Amino acid sequence: MDLINLFSEYVPWSWLVGGIVLLGIELVAPGGVFLWLGGSAIVTGLITLIAPFSVPFQFVIFGALSIGAIVGWLAYRRRVQPKTDAPFLNDRAGRFIGKEGFLSEPILGPGGRMELGDSVWRVTGPELPAGHRVRVIGHKKGNILEVESAEPDRVVSA
Repeated sequence: MDLINLFSEYVPWSWLVGGIVLLGIELVAPGGVFLWLGGSAIVTGLITLIAPFSVPFQFVIFGALSIGAIVGWLAYRRRVQPKTDAPFLNDRAGRFIGKEGFLSEPILGPGGRMELGDSVWRVTGPELPAGHRVRVIGHKKGNILEVESAEPDRVVSA
């Protein structure tokens, strides 16, 4: 009970110390959540220093600030895409768009195969014989490359 009495006697300072502890936890276990919880606790402490509110209302302020900060941060992160010098780092099929190569197996019906880099890829597109030069124009889910003929005199339509 002494801890509760201490908290109720120094309520604004308890929020500030709690906020600093939450920010310290963010340093040890980064993830972004403790940052917003710690900031909300500090703002709640500053508000209660200026205008003392009842403890239940302080928890309402803390909860509203926490939820608002986390939801706002998530909305901002979804809207803003980070700039990167390697946009296809985790998109192996995407990095081959525009590349040309030769079919190692003909495209018949559902698809064929071609070698690009150090891998053999499944491909779809118009029916073309093995050895035909093709250009990658896209990819489907499951890393299936979409190709078209890259030979100008033998353009085959789908």
